[in-house]
Amino acid sequence: MKSTLDTTLIHGGLTTDSKTGAVNTPIYQTSTYAQSALGEHKGYEYSRTKNPTRDGIESLIAEIEGAKYGFAFASGMAAIGTVLSLLKSGDKILISDNVYGGTFRIIDKVFSNFNISYAIVDMRDSTLLESSITSDVKALLLETPANPLMSVTSLEKVAKIAKSKNILSIVDNTFMTPYLQNPLSFGIDIVVHSATKYLGGHSDLVAGLVALNNDELAQKIGFLQNSIGGVLAPFDSFLLIRGIKTLGLRMQRHCENAMEIASFLSTHKAVKKVYYPGLKTDIGYEIQNSQARGGGGMMSFELESGYDYRIFFKSTKLITLAESLGGVESLLCHPASMTHASIPKEIREKVGISDNLIRLSVGIEYAKDLINDLAQAIEKSKA
Repeated sequence: MKSTLDTTLIHGGLTTDSKTGAVNTPIYQTSTYAQSALGEHKGYEYSRTKNPTRDGIESLIAEIEGAKYGFAFASGMAAIGTVLSLLKSGDKILISDNVYGGTFRIIDKVFSNFNISYAIVDMRDSTLLESSITSDVKALLLETPANPLMSVTSLEKVAKIAKSKNILSIVDNTFMTPYLQNPLSFGIDIVVHSATKYLGGHSDLVAGLVALNNDELAQKIGFLQNSIGGVLAPFDSFLLIRGIKTLGLRMQRHCENAMEIASFLSTHKAVKKVYYPGLKTDIGYEIQNSQARGGGGMMSFELESGYDYRIFFKSTKLITLAESLGGVESLLCHPASMTHASIPKEIREKVGISDNLIRLSVGIEYAKDLINDLAQAIEKSKA
């Protein structure tokens, strides 16, 4: 891991109050600011437009992603929705073949109303991706590793193709966080985070972040952020800054636990398949190893036919069945009926999101306790 990044997580951005020297960013819980005269103020007029606490998190995400600009939103979907608002009527966007269900939903059910179309492409196949870019395609949106099958796509290849076609490349970096992966360094244009997950880290806030380098794009995103108004509140900005301070420590433990659990599951007789790019046997391992600093804390797996996944979900004692991911506690999810339920069944099955797929967000508990819980739940699920 980068020692400088570990330090930047704690000291980066505008997160020390310049007026008082407070080491923790104050919560500026105000909607408006006094002006000394018409057109004269101290850089702040209205908190939808600009707020000192939000300045802290926006400058911090920019620094740890290696970006010039950062923007904070009320949720990951507010962040993605704002970025997608860069598109115009008649434009088309290509999305990777397994993405978060909410991302698919907003494109399929909301932006389609504005004559913005989409196509689903396996972006791991660079030849297929390049041939899929028609004249109306203006952007590529992908996750790597992707949710929930953990498929890995080459950031460098995607960025190169996007630049050659003069279109935007957008990467959701939620699973990896800036601690493990920095898409901008590979030429990607825009990075998006659901900061609700690992960046917040404690399942106590909902937030979204965007980071980028391009001056013109940043001006457009800033305009859209202010105009649409889905900004992150001061208190949540404060919580997010606090969460990021321990991101390095947490991600190290997430990765260590995930590797131990993935190794356990991959040799278990009841487990049909494990999806985790940190395993050397994983199809995406080589690319993951070339562009990320670890396998992360997310994995998915399938049980053999003689085991009932429904009973498995009911049988864990320590690991919680719940939406979301990336908190200090381990969470189980059934993608087909939870996170990816908004994706039509035929599309889910085509890309490999089966009904018996189980997604696991590995927390920072003692790994052996998690393994024991999984083992007993698997045993109870035996038909």
